[in-house]
Amino acid sequence: MDFEHIPVLFEETIGLLEVRPGGIYIDGTLGGAGHSVEIARRMLPDGMLIGIDQDENAIKAAGERLKPFGDGIRIVHDNFRNMKAIARELGIAGVDGILLDIGVSSHQLDEEDRGFSYMHDGPLDMRMDRSGGMTAEEIVNTASEQELTRILREYGEEKWAVRIAKFIVDERKKSHITSTLQLVEILKKAIPAAARREGGHPAKRTFQALRIAVNDELNVLEKTITDAVEMLKPGGRLAVITFHSLEDRIVKTSFNSMERPCICPPQFPVCNCGREPLVKVITRKPVTAGERELDSNTRSKSAKLRVAERVGSKKD
Repeated sequence: MDFEHIPVLFEETIGLLEVRPGGIYIDGTLGGAGHSVEIARRMLPDGMLIGIDQDENAIKAAGERLKPFGDGIRIVHDNFRNMKAIARELGIAGVDGILLDIGVSSHQLDEEDRGFSYMHDGPLDMRMDRSGGMTAEEIVNTASEQELTRILREYGEEKWAVRIAKFIVDERKKSHITSTLQLVEILKKAIPAAARREGGHPAKRTFQALRIAVNDELNVLEKTITDAVEMLKPGGRLAVITFHSLEDRIVKTSFNSMERPCICPPQFPVCNCGREPLVKVITRKPVTAGERELDSNTRSKSAKLRVAERVGSKKD
């Protein structure tokens, strides 16, 4: 199956990144290179694009699509949490723009053996990088009832978290839970019929929660935003596309705290802490998809784009 990833908020993202010829850019979530191809076009001549992805299929597909841009492209199979080290290895001290498109691609959802989809039967894996780490199957079968409740409540905002966790623990006593549809059936039993008729598929929040837990996505995102801003040259921009409220909240909070870092008590007439703003927030409200994109790409419905620009002098 070809790796196909329809880039959401494409025009808005490319426009707000303000890609310039000769600039150095990082796409931390390369995917199918939907955004990266246009970034590469605009950075020519003499620009550089570093594409990072932890999915081996994405790396292969993006490599083919970016091949025409030659030596200006560096593709790295890694997690974007390591982008500072990756840039250091390439001898790059600062970059002009960074893009993070957070979430699961349509291709990953369609791959039954990845375990991301509650619509297809497959192993409970959910790892973005399948070379190591804990799987969703391990979490579902070994985590305590209290820990499962926490994961579902914190990462899935699932109001039936306590009940779902109990049903999972009861079911795994009978037999090991190994497949996506096996878990879906448990969820359907756990969530009352009246609740299942509202708010979309009953497995949506649980699968989201498990995916976030497996890949430590929220902690990775928070750390990466900090690292990304430190890497930007003055005037460089960080664009982050998120697909659920937890991620968007992290981006919004991080941007706001970097724009207004002062920790002086409110009663102080002037700032004495000496903390200077690191960014200027470009998008006061998140950019969302227009009607045309919503009609053609259902994935864009929950997408939110936030952009911040580096100010001041870059720290080493």
